[in-house]
Amino acid sequence: MTAMTGYAPGEVAQRTGLSLDTLRYYERERLVGPVGRSAGGQRRYDEDDVAWIGIVTCLREAGLGIADLRRFTELLRSEAGQDDRVAFLRRRRAELEDQAVRIRAAIDVLDGKIAHYGGDA
Repeated sequence: MTAMTGYAPGEVAQRTGLSLDTLRYYERERLVGPVGRSAGGQRRYDEDDVAWIGIVTCLREAGLGIADLRRFTELLRSEAGQDDRVAFLRRRRAELEDQAVRIRAAIDVLDGKIAHYGGDA
């Protein structure tokens, strides 16, 4: 981390595994930020920004679309109560559980076919 000035976009991209384009996209969509700027106008991300990018990335990997992420970010930034935020996350978790059941069933079918055709599952 550069002394007292935060992380440059390239450093954040390297730390998070995201492209610079994705970081800019998340900022445009208001999923991240507002991101601070250096005296020269360059984006400078602080530890909170990097941590939040990690959360956004995790939620994306869990299947949340941009609209869902935007909604969750709005809930966090608004006067919405904790119950609203928890309800949002519980709904998404239930959807993921349903999806996991369907994926497990599909894997079982594939394993059965592999065994049927003489391969090891």
